[in-house]
Amino acid sequence: MFTGIIETIGRVEGVVPVGNYYRLTIRPEAEFENLTIGESIAISGPCLTVMAFDKRSFTVEASQETLLLTTLKSLRSGGRVNLERALRADSRLGGHFVLGHIDGTSAVTGVQDIGRSLQVELELPKAFASLVVDKGSVALDGISLTISSVGKDRFTVNIIPETRRQTTWAGVKVGDLVNVEFDVLGKYLLRFLGTRGNGSTLTLDSLREMGY
Repeated sequence: MFTGIIETIGRVEGVVPVGNYYRLTIRPEAEFENLTIGESIAISGPCLTVMAFDKRSFTVEASQETLLLTTLKSLRSGGRVNLERALRADSRLGGHFVLGHIDGTSAVTGVQDIGRSLQVELELPKAFASLVVDKGSVALDGISLTISSVGKDRFTVNIIPETRRQTTWAGVKVGDLVNVEFDVLGKYLLRFLGTRGNGSTLTLDSLREMGY
């Protein structure tokens, strides 16, 4: 599990196709101490497992399913990715619950400076529209962000200067594809509503009224 608070940016040092998956070697800008084989690291959103490491870099493998659903299939040597190691039990939860299980990609449709912040508009796939609510949470390229507005087929987020400095989103532009993970709590609520059957008075509107 992750929080969507990016620890550092990593530079891709190698992309090696192996059968139907990729082996990625990444060098973090800030050194990762006490890495272990088998630990999880979110690479611009997707949760991947460390297969090998040395003092400068670590190697992970991205499966066929991960490549199909995410932007990792477009990574090349020299590319930059957001990195977050898995949440420790004694850590502060600064963002929201992020699993590293990507729902798909979304295209950036608008970028606008508003004061010192950057407003970014993205496509909202119809299949996930019910998971996006005003002031709710979403993880984009592994970054925990608050949804600032929701339209029929678009939603927006605001990127503060600190987030731009600490992540790969400093140069985000129209047309970019980003990895999207919608809020897992919303997914469970929708699943619950869909399996309650007749007689349930719990609805999305009533949940919103209760503060969910």
